[in-house]
Amino acid sequence: MRLLIIGEHSSELSTAAKMAMDRGAKVAFAPSIDSGLAALRKGDGADLLMIDVRLDVKALITALESERIAAPVVACGVKTDADAAVAAIRAGAKEYVPLPPDADLIAAIIEAVVDETSDMIAVDPAMTKVITLADQIAPSEASILISGESGVGKEVIAKYVHSKSKRDGKPFISINCAAIPENLLESELFGHEKGAFTGAVARRIGKFEEADGGTLLLDEVSEMDIRLQAKLLRVLQERVVDRVGGSKPIKVDIRIIATSNRDLKQEVKNKTFREDLFFRLNVVNLDIPPLRKRPSDVIALAKHFAKKYAALNGVDERVLSEGAQRAIAASSWPGNVRELENAIHRAVLLAQGEEIETEAIRLPDGEPMTRASAQGDAEELLVGRTVAQVEQDLILQTLDHCLGNRTHAANILGISIRTLRNKLKQYTEDGVPVPAPGAERAAG
Repeated sequence: MRLLIIGEHSSELSTAAKMAMDRGAKVAFAPSIDSGLAALRKGDGADLLMIDVRLDVKALITALESERIAAPVVACGVKTDADAAVAAIRAGAKEYVPLPPDADLIAAIIEAVVDETSDMIAVDPAMTKVITLADQIAPSEASILISGESGVGKEVIAKYVHSKSKRDGKPFISINCAAIPENLLESELFGHEKGAFTGAVARRIGKFEEADGGTLLLDEVSEMDIRLQAKLLRVLQERVVDRVGGSKPIKVDIRIIATSNRDLKQEVKNKTFREDLFFRLNVVNLDIPPLRKRPSDVIALAKHFAKKYAALNGVDERVLSEGAQRAIAASSWPGNVRELENAIHRAVLLAQGEEIETEAIRLPDGEPMTRASAQGDAEELLVGRTVAQVEQDLILQTLDHCLGNRTHAANILGISIRTLRNKLKQYTEDGVPVPAPGAERAAG
């Protein structure tokens, strides 16, 4: 993540910069709004701008909008400057950071505004197959299309591929095609020349030029307007870009990775996505399975997030109880990894005692995640799941109902105790929490 701090050097801003760098950010300073804008125009891109509230925050945001530079802005200032904080938010700043800064607040601002997560946890065979393929094709120069539902971790995989490629150490530039308005996207991608349109007061370098020598991620490329797709196709074919208002093409050396949560083949049939562009992007396809189809990853990710957010929020680290793990494993998680991460973050904050219990795992509206609310009605639970997954849930829930008594559970399920034990052994090997044996153990 690239952070540009606009303002005169001070001990407070230097401390904020160090905290951001400790969280993995690359930090640059600009003493004034004009120098900050100049850096952005020439290609020293930023994912987040932090501006001293004593400067003209509104002027900066107006300039960014007029020059079609898409970058979120947060303001910072002394804690007592409440009026300036309110004015900055009204001017369009996303957040206000009081100085002296707090490390956890800096981390939360960076994560919330930039939404940059890089948690690579993959133990389920369905996901390890994807990683194996990613390792195989990473050293090549082939364009890659990463497909999958929202929240499955497409950008994480894209960063992983870049880190394993020959371009590692060169820029990795990401642009969310769905988040930037259509009228800004062309300039954001290709840049513009001075006077190209009203507000273009200087030349601006686009994302393609920023990524020169490295990798450009076109996140949610399916959201791009079909007219802009034609220009994108030319860039991919000829490896040159034309700035808006420019008179000559500019060569670029980049690798393209694109993501989509839509079925691009169907979008081609619907004539909302160009077929030739689809084939150009889809040299290699990495299809990321949803979380419900990689059950072994669910618990591994949940444990990782529990540890991560305990450290981030400065609270005691707690393990997930067996009941909480079973509830988590039983959920279909329609929002995938992103939904699971948010749920565990809430659980870390709400948990009491030595473990994170089921009651601490809550829905976004604050309601406890009971099995019924987590799984939805029976029809929603069954659709999209395999017979093996449904069988696993049934066996574990029955065993839980019988307080771990395997003989009783086998009788209810209508299977032999040997079959039940073989199933439970397989679940344990797959990393799925299994209730400890109950009263039958004492009976011999």
